[in-house]
Amino acid sequence: MRILVVGAGAIGGYFGGRLLQAGRDVTFLVRPRRATELAGAGLVIKSPNGDVTLKDPPAVQADALGETFDVVLLSCKAFDLDDAVKSFAPAVGQATAIIPVLNGMRHLDVLDQKFGAGRVLGGLCAIAATLNEKREVVQLQPMQSLNYGERDGSLSDRVRAIDEAFKSGITGASASRNILQDMWEKWVFLASLAAATSLMRTSVGNILAAPGGKDFMLGMLDETTAIATASGYPPGGPFFERVKGMLTAEGSPMTASMFRDVKAGLPVEADHVIGDLMARADTAKVPVPKLRIAFTHLKAYEKQRGA
Repeated sequence: MRILVVGAGAIGGYFGGRLLQAGRDVTFLVRPRRATELAGAGLVIKSPNGDVTLKDPPAVQADALGETFDVVLLSCKAFDLDDAVKSFAPAVGQATAIIPVLNGMRHLDVLDQKFGAGRVLGGLCAIAATLNEKREVVQLQPMQSLNYGERDGSLSDRVRAIDEAFKSGITGASASRNILQDMWEKWVFLASLAAATSLMRTSVGNILAAPGGKDFMLGMLDETTAIATASGYPPGGPFFERVKGMLTAEGSPMTASMFRDVKAGLPVEADHVIGDLMARADTAKVPVPKLRIAFTHLKAYEKQRGA
């Protein structure tokens, strides 16, 4: 099975690197700067689950991509999706399966329109990872997961094959027969966390310690849950119960990557993670006043950043 990993940043570099470490046929689609870094220092992973340096990992740039792959693992930010689609399009053949692990759901419409829904699986991941100043992939916590599946709930032959390949190198990799439900539950959690910590500019623990903080946090979760429920995916499974506990854990230092991006002055996925949820709320006539305030805050940040 030939696997193309789009990008070798924190997420693509980690999961693709683990597959390469396990002997899988992996190629990274990268930009010129990253290609130079990988050719020089290799792909370096620092992790509680074991460090590894992969010397001269297979890499290709978009202008040299001329053959198709069995699987494309896509982990870019939402605002980079259009450029990513253009870069890996030549790698998509008749039998290629695309696994996007972007946040939210809007990207499915973009990929379906470009490649056809039959080529696009559902997918999500959970991992705390970043690139450090040496451009090494650093996993911040040992917890990790990568899920994928047919959006109709079937366990197809291609998903079985992908599952076998991914499990050989990635701890926490698993095929799902409820991938859209899984994606919605992650979206509810992520949007609640991102909206709350970005708006309040602090951690979950500090929000909970403030007067009215717990009511605010639970209110944000109630709004996002109501949107998912109105869309046909009511949260309530084991994953949701676990993350609800994370959002109400006193003293928790947890923040969203969106908040950390705001602090660093970087682009954010305001439209994809929060704005798309609000649009679905409007369609379903679900009131979301807290989410609207958080979205206005993020759009004001984007305006300031652009200026």
